Amino acid sequence: MTTTPPPSVTPRPRFRRFASSRPLRIIVLVLLVAIVLLVLLWDWNWFKGPVERIVEARTGRTLVIGGDLDVDLGRTTTVRADALRFANADWSESQTMASVERLEIQVEVFPLLFKREVRLPEIRLVKPILRLETNPEGGTGNWDIAFGDGGDGPPPQIRRLWVEDGRLRYLDVPGKTDIDVRLASRESRGGEAAAPAIGIEGGGSWTNNRFTLEGVAESPLALQDTDKPYRIDLRARAGATRAHVRGSLVAPFQLRDFDLQFALSGRNLADLFPLVGVALPDTPPYALDGRLTRDATTWHYDGFTGKVGQSDLGGSAAITLGRERPFLKADLVSKRLDFDDLAGFLGGTPDAEGDALDPELVERERALAAKGRVLPDTPYDLAKLRSMDADVRLRAQRINAPKLPIDDMDAHLKLDAGLLQLEPLNFGIAGGNIRSSIRLDARQDTIQTRLQASVRRISLGGLFPPDTLAGDAVGHIGGDFNLVGTGNSVAAMLGSANGDVAVGMGAGRVSNLLVELAGIDVYEALKYLIGQDKQIPVRCAFADFGVQRGVMESRAFAFDTTDTIILGEGTISLRDEQLDLLLRPRPKDRSILALRTPLTIGGTFAAPSFRPDLARLGLRGAIALSLGSIAPPAALLATLELGGGEDSGCGGPYAR
Repeated sequence: MTTTPPPSVTPRPRFRRFASSRPLRIIVLVLLVAIVLLVLLWDWNWFKGPVERIVEARTGRTLVIGGDLDVDLGRTTTVRADALRFANADWSESQTMASVERLEIQVEVFPLLFKREVRLPEIRLVKPILRLETNPEGGTGNWDIAFGDGGDGPPPQIRRLWVEDGRLRYLDVPGKTDIDVRLASRESRGGEAAAPAIGIEGGGSWTNNRFTLEGVAESPLALQDTDKPYRIDLRARAGATRAHVRGSLVAPFQLRDFDLQFALSGRNLADLFPLVGVALPDTPPYALDGRLTRDATTWHYDGFTGKVGQSDLGGSAAITLGRERPFLKADLVSKRLDFDDLAGFLGGTPDAEGDALDPELVERERALAAKGRVLPDTPYDLAKLRSMDADVRLRAQRINAPKLPIDDMDAHLKLDAGLLQLEPLNFGIAGGNIRSSIRLDARQDTIQTRLQASVRRISLGGLFPPDTLAGDAVGHIGGDFNLVGTGNSVAAMLGSANGDVAVGMGAGRVSNLLVELAGIDVYEALKYLIGQDKQIPVRCAFADFGVQRGVMESRAFAFDTTDTIILGEGTISLRDEQLDLLLRPRPKDRSILALRTPLTIGGTFAAPSFRPDLARLGLRGAIALSLGSIAPPAALLATLELGGGEDSGCGGPYAR
């Protein structure tokens, strides 16, 4: 059997020639070694100049690489550069906008060579410093850079940014704002694959007011995706004022297109004026939380809830900037309003009820008490009243005022270039109401004030606690107040006031014991103290005062029941806070112990006194002569409900 030998494999000619060419093999080997040596020994600093020129051509700003430039080649190549400095805008006082001690950039080679895609797995910054500032002469900030032609390719894809011991400074000279914070990356829960968040800590000044700042923000890489919100969680503190903002925004430096939850708390809402330019009254400690958004030049604070002192407060507010004066528009609602919390609107001191009240307000109240005064004498700040415009509505569904029977309140405040109007300022009181309007004109150096108020159908018994003798009284009170004054505080306004004050009550009933005590009829008073009290009809009661230069002088003053008539006269000084009233009780029944002694109401608003005028004990004038005319003034007749019956005639047979 013949065996056929296997065919021989003949090498291809090109490979055979290369394999048989020893000199060529040596040359290729030498070239490979040379390339390796070149890579290992090459001074990459040669590329510093070209890189610097490219950046300057693209940005118009100078880039200086002051340290070494090095490259580690591989599928993922790492580029390192030390001591980099990027120039600032030519209008800035600082020559450097950004600097970094070391910059490391990882680049994927294959996508760059074959797909023309720039993929950067990581950028690492060691001790970077970034200075952002606005142009003092207006216009844009130094971050607005006109980049030159860089091709039409897609932007770099950066997966991870790591910042080590960084610093960011934001400077706005016209706005008196200088923020300086430290930045450091924090590993996210997702580990290496997730973009690390940035921890923030520092502070500075905002509108020339010192503050501190701390919190965390999403990686700056998230700002590349303008369709995805950039999340932050920051806390700031300026004195006793604290703010906590958390949520998302798209363009941080333009402060637009954001949706944030904003919590604000502090010792006094008036402290916000230097921070945000909105003039608010003095208040007790507060805490609010709501949704903060921005629409063009208007900042909205919607759906907020919280407390101011002992009062709950909710609603919405908006501040519009870019006008001659900021404009505040607000719609506020309180389900339970503590009346003491409104004292700051009048220049008084709110009652903190255990909270840490502003020490300045505490000292102000002590000074007022030391003077023995009640009316607030703290001047309104004219600059604040002229610094903004406002349209604010406040409705209180229920009012807590232990010393006053106030049920609810509806107030509408308008402020325009120093002209403040409260119209209406209405209160529900004891089943009736007080409807008023107040006009304060602060456009001149001395405020001119006008008060007009009408009192209608206030229940006499409702003015007192139900478990007291006066709480069983029946009758409705009405009246009118018309005052005009000048001065920059409540005390000054009332102390210079001119006008009229008139209140009265028509037919009703009151405890006979109170009447007998007022007349100091000892026998009758003891009888009702020992036995059962009863009520007697009231024909009318009225007080009519003319007001001149802060002094109220009685023109007609009487209280008429079927049992007793009390006549009054005297003055009430709003200027000096002094009382000087004389009441002349005239019991209509016969009692051997009826003293019929005039009663004097004197003292001050802070310490009034009520005592019998014993010097006139026993003096008995003719009843008709002493009573004179007790018919109510014509101006009060429209407010009085005299009712029908034989006792409806106010003053009875004594009226003229």
